[in-house]
Amino acid sequence: MTAFLTPTFWNNVSAHVALPPGVNAEGLQAFVEARFPNEGTCLFQTSGTEGAPKWVVLTKDGVQRSAKAVNAHFGITADDRWLLALPLWHVGGFGILARAYAAGCEVTTLEGKWDAQAFAELATGSKSTLTSLVPTQVFDLVTARLKAPASMRVVLVGGAALSADLEKAALDLGWPIRRTYGMTETASQVASQSVAGGDLEVLSLWDLQTDSDGILTIRGPALAKGYIHRDESKSWSWAEISATEGLRTRDRVSLSEVGGKLVLRFTGREAGTIKILGEFVSLSHIQERLEGLRLALGISHGDAAVCDMPDERAGARLVLAFSNLPPADAERLMNALNDGLRAFEKIHQAREVPSIPRGELGKLRLEPLRALLNA
Repeated sequence: MTAFLTPTFWNNVSAHVALPPGVNAEGLQAFVEARFPNEGTCLFQTSGTEGAPKWVVLTKDGVQRSAKAVNAHFGITADDRWLLALPLWHVGGFGILARAYAAGCEVTTLEGKWDAQAFAELATGSKSTLTSLVPTQVFDLVTARLKAPASMRVVLVGGAALSADLEKAALDLGWPIRRTYGMTETASQVASQSVAGGDLEVLSLWDLQTDSDGILTIRGPALAKGYIHRDESKSWSWAEISATEGLRTRDRVSLSEVGGKLVLRFTGREAGTIKILGEFVSLSHIQERLEGLRLALGISHGDAAVCDMPDERAGARLVLAFSNLPPADAERLMNALNDGLRAFEKIHQAREVPSIPRGELGKLRLEPLRALLNA
């Protein structure tokens, strides 16, 4: 970790491949260095909610630009201390080191596997002021009723949707939650709350536009250069992201000016929006509600997710998939969820699966879940 906090790493033109455990990327570094011989790059693997894994190519300069924008947004200085509890092969964890280097902060690292109790104790003992978490980690802190230390002033939360109920519960325990919106391709955040419960304010380095369907396109100096894929013959191939055209995401958002600042409101995901009986249904919003109900019903064990299945009459129907959860608890969740849904959105059945497919940081993977349910 020390190497990432020195000028040597950031000024070096060699590529840094952020390698997840068990992933073979033989030849990848040589491939990208041959394409960008004079520009230091950082490569992160991503697959998102749906789709095959690919490598996102960021520049070290772009990562630093993003870090400085985040530091400016939250007033981060050398007096702050980061607590790192995300893996460095994920852009969310690596971004902490970039911000720490840019601001001259100290960093304390949670060693070993994630443990909410150990994290809370380390946050107190290290007098950390900043950390970054995913909603799954926030859920663990809340269900364990762990309070934030007085030193903590900002907890950045991203990587997946955070339900309003979970956010409120964390705030009640003193965790100063700040929602963020970003992606691997933007080297970190695009928009963030500056105050609890506030709007997601767009960071200064981004140029955002939406089309007639509300789909977001992003341009800016920290945007990734493109993607590297590995085909069936194990050869590497390149797909550029045009700096001029920008990155067309699959996210639906609304953009507006509030108090002289551009704010972003996430309204759904193109790939996560389905039609049932001719009506659009957002799976992400239902999943958010599900997480809130787990808190309200005291169901902190096991896992559950909502997924769509094909239906000849309605076009699609919704299923509650669950694992390591008593069927009675799954039934309680389904009934409580249906109480707040429109007729065409209601869950038809609860089905047990061996496990809910998720990325390493807890993001739901819909395509593998559909395959499990279809099997």
